[in-house]
Amino acid sequence: MKIIFILVNPAVPANVGAAARAMKTMGFSELRLINPCDYLGMEARMLAHASNEVLENAQVFPSLAEAVKDIDLVVGATARRRTKRVDYIRSNLLAQLILEKGKSVGSVAVVFGSEESGLSNEDVDLCDILTSVSMAVKYPSLNLAQAVMVMAYELSPLAGRKLRKQTGKKDKESWKALKFRVEALLDEIGLTDSDLKRTRIMERLALLGETDVHLLHSIIARLRKKGLL
Repeated sequence: MKIIFILVNPAVPANVGAAARAMKTMGFSELRLINPCDYLGMEARMLAHASNEVLENAQVFPSLAEAVKDIDLVVGATARRRTKRVDYIRSNLLAQLILEKGKSVGSVAVVFGSEESGLSNEDVDLCDILTSVSMAVKYPSLNLAQAVMVMAYELSPLAGRKLRKQTGKKDKESWKALKFRVEALLDEIGLTDSDLKRTRIMERLALLGETDVHLLHSIIARLRKKGLL
């Protein structure tokens, strides 16, 4: 399974280098950066420590929207609760949730916000699932590189896991295809992005496993065939 780590507006080169090291230590190598600091400078390379290839091969994007265009499932790592979101998956449960999606998902991105303010509300809106790390303090906060280390550790059972590439009919029955179909249906009935009911529906949809994904595809197809949609 393709697991990609994305850092949005990282401001401290040492954090990017340490994040690269954490990724490689846990078996991951794909890093994407949004408007980064000097991630190829000496400070970042020193902290990367034998993980410089992760930095050198990192892809840079102008926005998170551009960075996740080709991603099936986008997971946002955040410690802050958002008004529009209800479900926050604990980090230690995330790997199992992804595994249950089976071949309906081929790529997953884990997104981290900046050191100063974390993920913006606009960035969160681009995430299908939100995850958080359980901590024992009243106002939890992890250093960016520490957060990447924790998530890389929790997802390490997925590193290098092989899934057959989806083609033809299976592509049309993927989780991402279901997401687009449901969004189109919600548009038809007038549930806009500003409606909390739409947000809740999409949030629950992101938690479905492979069997339920295929089941919903089948139901939607039958309803359309009978002209009910």
